[in-house]
Amino acid sequence: MTEPTPRRERSPGMKLLFVGLVSLVLIAPLMLVYALVYDRQEQSATAQAAINAGWGGPQVISGPVLVVPFRTTQTQNETVDGKQVSRVVEVEKNLYISPVSNRATTRIDPQERRKSIYRSVLFVAQTKGKARFALPGDLARFGVTRERLLWDRAELRMGASDARGLTTGGRLLANGRPLEVQPGKGPASSGGQGFFAFLAWDGLGALDVDYGFELRGSRTISLVPRGGSTEWDVRSAWPSPSFDGSFLPEKPQVSDKGFTAHYEVDKLALGQPPVATQDFGLPQPPGNSYGMAEAIAPSAVDIAAGGANEVVGGPSHSLNISLIEPVNLYSKVDRSVKYGFLFIGFTFLAFFLFDVVGGARVAAVEYLLTGAGLVLFFVLLLAFAEVIGFTPAYVVAGGAMIGLLTCYSAAVLRTWKRARFIGALLVGLYALLFVLLNLEAWSLMIGALLLFVALAGVMYATRGVDWGTVGKQVAPQSD
Repeated sequence: MTEPTPRRERSPGMKLLFVGLVSLVLIAPLMLVYALVYDRQEQSATAQAAINAGWGGPQVISGPVLVVPFRTTQTQNETVDGKQVSRVVEVEKNLYISPVSNRATTRIDPQERRKSIYRSVLFVAQTKGKARFALPGDLARFGVTRERLLWDRAELRMGASDARGLTTGGRLLANGRPLEVQPGKGPASSGGQGFFAFLAWDGLGALDVDYGFELRGSRTISLVPRGGSTEWDVRSAWPSPSFDGSFLPEKPQVSDKGFTAHYEVDKLALGQPPVATQDFGLPQPPGNSYGMAEAIAPSAVDIAAGGANEVVGGPSHSLNISLIEPVNLYSKVDRSVKYGFLFIGFTFLAFFLFDVVGGARVAAVEYLLTGAGLVLFFVLLLAFAEVIGFTPAYVVAGGAMIGLLTCYSAAVLRTWKRARFIGALLVGLYALLFVLLNLEAWSLMIGALLLFVALAGVMYATRGVDWGTVGKQVAPQSD
């Protein structure tokens, strides 16, 4: 009987090429996992929006602001019989008077609401404060005289960007006397939403205003400073705040039990006059927050600027506090997927060294199945993280995949000694990835050092390999 011709092994260089091709094939499922994370994150955002819909969105507090109509004259140009005609008419405008000083305190009580497996951070903010108003002694230099002010129609306005959160009403006191509050007519910096009260004041002396209200919202609360000086004290039991906006708090205190923050803003930092014939508009959205201007409906802006005498000027400044989640599982899973190719590369590298140096002879299909298991880890991580949290899910998914690939490696590499090495390698990789996810600032340096050590190890292990020479023929096994 004729013996079969012995098969010739591929050269180490060809084996490396095939390993590279299999690795490139696995990019496609990794990208699908990345898309899956994005899709689940979008579903989470949709569920959070549904939770917030009946509660209240990000809130912008502004005011109090004193608004007094006044009469003035202006020149209008008209075309009559083909000729330009100018005439002087009397019109009515609003004078917006900012407080000389405003001190507010806010207590934020956080809550978490769930819809299915998704959750949203909500809050109830109790705000109270004192503001003082006084007309500038040189009011005429701002283009308005006292005798033209219509004090019988003066209004005191307080703003909350999402009026749905004003479920318990609000109170306004002027010089100790309570005022009857009405809905709407908030300052333009809160999108025209909030509440106001008609005010009996003649502009003489000082006007002391006390205010207070309870406001429901979600994720972010902001205060718009204006006037002479603004102080804002905030405290909450939420352990993970994010401070941004036009000004930062002075030495905030953050701990596991909550946070406190104190803001002080002077009039020179605001760059706004004490009185103006136009209100200041919505705050500019900060670069790393949810964006206050985007959180306010455009129709609310139209309300603020809808009347002929309601003129909105430039954007306002804002002090922003966001209640962020201590662990954003989607961002962590997203970052872990980006390290997926590193997992595949190191595991394939170990298999390849056992193949080239140790003679284990690993087939391309075995590389492919091992890579599929490594990709499946990220799917398991995402699925379990949505239910039990990121850290327990990481332990469960990592333990399952380490056990599976260790047992499979025993069959592929022919010995349990080599399989235990693969298992130890995977334990080290998963532990390192967990450290990288939690030490974001050091991740680049740690990753670079790891790659350097791996490259040095490969160079040392393959220093005697002839990459271009075809290996020996494989002798047929005798019965």
